[in-house]
Amino acid sequence: MSDDDDFMADSDQEQYDFEYEDDDEPADGDVDIENKYYNAKQLKADNPQEAIDEFLGVPGLEDQKGDWGFKGLKQAIKLEFALGRYDDAIVHYKELLTYVKSAVTRSYSEKSINNMLDYIEKTADDSTAYKCMEEFYSLTLDTFQATNNERLALKTNVKLAKLYLDKREYTALSNKVKEIHKACQREDGSADPGKGTYSLEAYALEIQMYAEMKNNKRLKALYQKALTVRSAVPHPKVQGVIRECGGKMHMSEENWKEAQSAFFESFKNYDEAGSMQRIQVLKYLVLTTMLMGSTINPFDSQETKPYRNDPRISAMTELVDSYQRDDVHRYEAILKDNPDLLEDKFIAENIDEVSRTMRTKAVLKLVAPYSRFTLAFIAKHIKIPISEVQDILGVLIVDKKLKAKINQENGTVVVDNVENADQIQRLQDWTSAISDLWSTVLNEGDGFKIDESQNASGAFMPGAFDTPMSTGPPRTGGGRLRPPKGGRGGKMSAFA
Repeated sequence: MSDDDDFMADSDQEQYDFEYEDDDEPADGDVDIENKYYNAKQLKADNPQEAIDEFLGVPGLEDQKGDWGFKGLKQAIKLEFALGRYDDAIVHYKELLTYVKSAVTRSYSEKSINNMLDYIEKTADDSTAYKCMEEFYSLTLDTFQATNNERLALKTNVKLAKLYLDKREYTALSNKVKEIHKACQREDGSADPGKGTYSLEAYALEIQMYAEMKNNKRLKALYQKALTVRSAVPHPKVQGVIRECGGKMHMSEENWKEAQSAFFESFKNYDEAGSMQRIQVLKYLVLTTMLMGSTINPFDSQETKPYRNDPRISAMTELVDSYQRDDVHRYEAILKDNPDLLEDKFIAENIDEVSRTMRTKAVLKLVAPYSRFTLAFIAKHIKIPISEVQDILGVLIVDKKLKAKINQENGTVVVDNVENADQIQRLQDWTSAISDLWSTVLNEGDGFKIDESQNASGAFMPGAFDTPMSTGPPRTGGGRLRPPKGGRGGKMSAFA
């Protein structure tokens, strides 16, 4: 944060500070202290080193510790931290904490200390700064635990746990999270409803830790537990973090539907919190839509629609559009023209599955009219290596989505003539039906039984059957033998 930004950030704080000043006219000594403080603030932007000296001179002008000394030390510490003078910042922070017990009110000191810890958390950008932060947190905990300020102690513990997460010190983080959960319980071990927010923040940090460690078993248990916390009214960003980790967990299990739901909830929470992480999570939401094979555009919802034309998300918008249109060449061109998409490790790990699906659909569409083709032909048209073409065809054959044989020696593929095979099968079924009908007519048909009464009365006339009887099937009604309705003859008219 620049000095100008810091000055603007302090403006609201100073308005809060003035609420604690007396309404009486200040004495001459107070005027001198006030002038020195504001003169120092004027120097912050142009000469921060001199401003620090001026701020540090304010406490010495007070007869006893008071508001102006507290303010001067606070401003000096912020400047020292921003300039990398960490040892000096720690020394003066220890001095600042001595004002907490009696020099300033409890609510004012708590708000000021919490704001300062937020400031150094945002400003820290290297290992030395993180070490200084850890010292700040430890000093704060010692002070506020001694004064029984449990709320600020919990806030500081959460910040310290977050620092351990940033530093990937997972053992220290686990211990700190256990400490937070214990502090959020009553004496009988039940959850304290008044501290549910801090407990949920601890869950969020622990969930992030297991997500980074890829310990899905523990992550899943904590995620489900966090979703059952009802006593908390957490910051929406905390909920966004929990849902984002849950979405990634579901993705690793290839549970695309649950992942999409979790990412959508995460996006809404980040959006409500005004967090920039909402853009990244929206990309994850688009990714899961493609993995699901959904035809619903993720930007059709009321919450995501305002981001449809956002330049930060335009590449993903074009990507899902080309996916839903099965335009593999456009899809590949978007990935090539936007290499920054793959800078996100999570997207890079999962986009291959989408690309594979796109190429598989393109192969099926391309080979549909052919009974014989080469691997090189497919590779040329889809612009992928021959080895990948062979892998895709192998999967399609195993999954019985393509009936074909691959000749690896000459790189050719022969597709079985499925239509001819089906036609032969239908002909065989029809022939079987005819045979069954012929057998039934001969064995049970009344037309082939001799009427004994006619034979006895001399109705039988010699010579009536002098012409040899045909051995073919009997001809009935028009001379054609037709299978019964509902038989297995397929399109029988083709054989009439």
